[in-house]
Amino acid sequence: VQLQAFGGGLVQAGGYLKLSCLASGRTFGHYTVGWFRQVRGSGRVFVAGISGNGASAYYRDSVKGRFTIFRDNAKNTAFLQMNDLKPEDTAVYYCAADRAPYDGHWYPEHWGHGTLVTVSS
Repeated sequence: VQLQAFGGGLVQAGGYLKLSCLASGRTFGHYTVGWFRQVRGSGRVFVAGISGNGASAYYRDSVKGRFTIFRDNAKNTAFLQMNDLKPEDTAVYYCAADRAPYDGHWYPEHWGHGTLVTVSS
């Protein structure tokens, strides 16, 4: 599966953005999808994930209650709705996918290019 992430941009603290991850192929619903982010000089960290059928979602603690991951398998797209953004959310965001379910130690095989999110204070 090939992934394209888009929707990043510049927003003020307290604002919101919605990221989209468009996938190719006809088996999108068989893949767990996740969002990771990376700050310059650091590694990528898990932000949120969603099971193939959308029934289960997972979040890192710092975004719980502010970010929501969801998907539309009919449109081969997953989303990350980010509300109440903080300057510390500034990062390059990547979407990723793998057939393996999320288990807390998830290393997806497929990655899209990143999209930059900048939150000004």
